[in-house]
Amino acid sequence: MSILTTDADLVDLLASTRSVAVVGMSPRTARASNDVARFMMAHTDWTVWFVNPNETEILGQKVYPSLADLPATPDMVNVFRNRHELGGVTDEAIAVGARSLWFQLDLIDQEAATRAAEAGLDVVQDLCLKIELARFSRRISV
Repeated sequence: MSILTTDADLVDLLASTRSVAVVGMSPRTARASNDVARFMMAHTDWTVWFVNPNETEILGQKVYPSLADLPATPDMVNVFRNRHELGGVTDEAIAVGARSLWFQLDLIDQEAATRAAEAGLDVVQDLCLKIELARFSRRISV
């Protein structure tokens, strides 16, 4: 697959996504991960799983310690972690067979993105999933 940069690529990715794992999900409502997850749950029909090894429940949903612990393979892995952790999350996303990897705003790791793309994942860097969903809401059915 590839590192996605065009609006057409983003629309195709969002339109084909049916499940998302939010890695780095925070129980704090003021955190971006919590806000984006709540938006996805309210405005899409996607299955949304939370991944955080330090929590067991957030927003009334079970939280999984890792991608490998999810009950199914997510289409997309949406990442809210520190830059130095992106390589490890990338390796986990590849290992579980995710179709795409989305690094949130200000998260860029060219080496990890290239590795994911070479493994067959579509990759988005430095964009907010919530903003892009809202921007393309008229062009996709989610």
